[in-house]
Amino acid sequence: MPPGIESSAAAESGNGLRRFARHLSLPGFGSEAQERLRLSRVLCIGAGGLGSPALLYLAAGGVGQIVIVDDDRVELSNLQRQVLFSTGDLGQPKAEAAAMKLRALYPEIRVEPHVTRFMAANAMRLAQGAQVIVDGSDNFSTRYVSNDTAVLLGIPNVYGSIYRYEGQASVFAPSLDFPCYRCLFPAPPAPGKVPTCADDGVLGVLPGLIGTIQATETIKLITGIGTSLGGRLLHLDALTMRFRELALRRDPNCPACGEQRVIFSPQDPVFQCTLKPTAAAVTAEELAALLDHPEQALCILDVREQWEQQLSPWEKATMAIPTGELSRRWHEVPNECPRIIVVCSIGERSAGAAEFLISRGLSGVQHLHRGLRDFPGFTG
Repeated sequence: MPPGIESSAAAESGNGLRRFARHLSLPGFGSEAQERLRLSRVLCIGAGGLGSPALLYLAAGGVGQIVIVDDDRVELSNLQRQVLFSTGDLGQPKAEAAAMKLRALYPEIRVEPHVTRFMAANAMRLAQGAQVIVDGSDNFSTRYVSNDTAVLLGIPNVYGSIYRYEGQASVFAPSLDFPCYRCLFPAPPAPGKVPTCADDGVLGVLPGLIGTIQATETIKLITGIGTSLGGRLLHLDALTMRFRELALRRDPNCPACGEQRVIFSPQDPVFQCTLKPTAAAVTAEELAALLDHPEQALCILDVREQWEQQLSPWEKATMAIPTGELSRRWHEVPNECPRIIVVCSIGERSAGAAEFLISRGLSGVQHLHRGLRDFPGFTG
């Protein structure tokens, strides 16, 4: 028995060999691969739909150190797919609740929860020492920061995304001569142009499938077994249960990993999504102050869907037009109102709706940054 496994088993009070017995008996895996997992450090961005299954399988598989970065709290609507949490976790920070579950599953693991958003200002510090980044984020800004960080550190970025009934996964790793995320998408779409799971929903089991693929690829990268998804994009249609593969190749003009790259530190691209941003944002605190001490007339437009408004009503809105109806009902928004503030659940649709209203000639249009989830007293 290699000394690493012997010491690992001793540290686990003799349970290590029994815990990982099915790994140790695998041809081509065995004790050496298990020891690599024990000594590994993985950064998981997001503990939600994708992060839940990925984290569970990485901890169960014996990854020794996991860093979890997530700034959200557990909500009731999460439990339909985020299997790491239960009803008793409602209101708890996801990163901390996830850390408790992983320690209960594998007591020898070292988990570092960070209740914060993964962004350019903290990315390199949070990713320091990680061998792999698992990107379970749900927004474009974080995906680009994750990619840039992985490229700069020379480590793989295991990517996953989901929408409605479809999901996709890949391994981005220029250090292994595979493309990076920016090779496919050099710049993000404009805010509000791409719907989110909060907008259009997601089949609850889908992130379980994609997140488990991410965990599989992470374990393969750490242990050196098999062939990774690098250079391939795996697409899943859950309605037909069909997988498709798209071949990917590196872009020599990629701004992050190309021959004349221009990105030398992680970038927050949310401010670069449009060349001429026109819709200003207000924070939840600023909007609350405006409502408490109105100095001028306010028109607050709620662009959530009707079912969202019924489920989580917000009486401070002066009018409601779902985003899907805005193109034919925008004239209902009073142009004479000196200040129009557009709101939605998480701030994505409101940004796009505000841009649309400005393009139609309305003035004084702003949107609520990060949405109603940050507004004091709102429960949604």
